[in-house]
Amino acid sequence: MEGKIIITSDSTCDLSPALLEENHISLARLSVILGDTTYRDGEGIEPQTIFDFVEKTGDLPKTAAPSLEDYLHFFRSFTDKGNTVIHFNISSKASGSHGFAVAAQKEIGEDKVYVVDSYALSTGQGLLVMKACDLVKEGKSAKEIYDAVMSLRDKVNTSFIPDTLLYLFKGGRCSRLSFFGAKVLNIHPYIDMKDGELYPKKKYIGNMSRCLKNYVKDLVAEYPSYDDTRCFITHSSAEPELVESVRKMVEENFRFKEIIETVAGSIITSHCGKNTIGVLFITK
Repeated sequence: MEGKIIITSDSTCDLSPALLEENHISLARLSVILGDTTYRDGEGIEPQTIFDFVEKTGDLPKTAAPSLEDYLHFFRSFTDKGNTVIHFNISSKASGSHGFAVAAQKEIGEDKVYVVDSYALSTGQGLLVMKACDLVKEGKSAKEIYDAVMSLRDKVNTSFIPDTLLYLFKGGRCSRLSFFGAKVLNIHPYIDMKDGELYPKKKYIGNMSRCLKNYVKDLVAEYPSYDDTRCFITHSSAEPELVESVRKMVEENFRFKEIIETVAGSIITSHCGKNTIGVLFITK
C-alpha cells in the first residue's frame, strides 16, 4: 500500500484483533514487566497472568512506553513507502508514550506523521481511532481527519466501574483510607476522565450488579445526546453475567447502531484489576 493514510495507535486502545484487521490498524505496543519477564502488550500474556502475579507478589506489574527509536522504526515502516500516518497515543498524563511519538514525528516530518494525544485510554482512545477509520473511508485528507478527531477529544466518555480499588491503590491512584473504606462499605466508584486524567466522579454502594445499573442510569441522564455510531462495553475479564446485564441495559436505554464488547489489554488490566467494566462512547 503506497500513498495511503495509515491509522495507527498505541496498544492501549484495546481494540479487538478483528477490528484491527478489518480496519487495517497497526499498533505500537507498550510493554508489561512481571518480575524479570517483559511482555509486549497483547502478545503472549493473558489477564490471568497479571492477576496471578499480583496475588503472588503483592506488586503491580510495571509498564513501559515504546522508546523514541521504537516509534521511529514503527512510523518509518509506513512513511518510507510514501504513506501518511495518523497515530493515537494513550493520554499524555497517563504515559510517556506521547512525548516519544511527538519526538519521532518531528524527526520524520510533521506532514508525514500526525500524532494525537487522545486524552483517553482503553476504548475511549479506541473510539477516536475508529472515528479516524470512518473518515478515511469517507475520503477525508489526513489534515481533515486530524482536525476532526482533535475536535472530538473532549467529547469522549471514558468511564468505568472497578470491582476492587486494590490495583488503583497499589498504583497510587487512590488513598489508603479510600481503599479500606471502599472494602468495608462495599463502595464502587464511577471513574471518569477529564482533561486526560482519571478522577472519581461518583460513589455507588452495593454489589457490582447494583452499581452497574446505577452507572448506566447516570450515563443515560448525563448524555441525552450522543454519536450513535458505536459504543464499547470494555471490561477486564469480568464475569459474563455482569457484561451481559450491562449490554441489555445499554440496548434498552440507548440507540447505538453497534455495541462492541472488548476485553482490556494487559496495560489497562494492570492498573484496574479484574471485573472492571466501562461503557464508552462519543457524546455531542
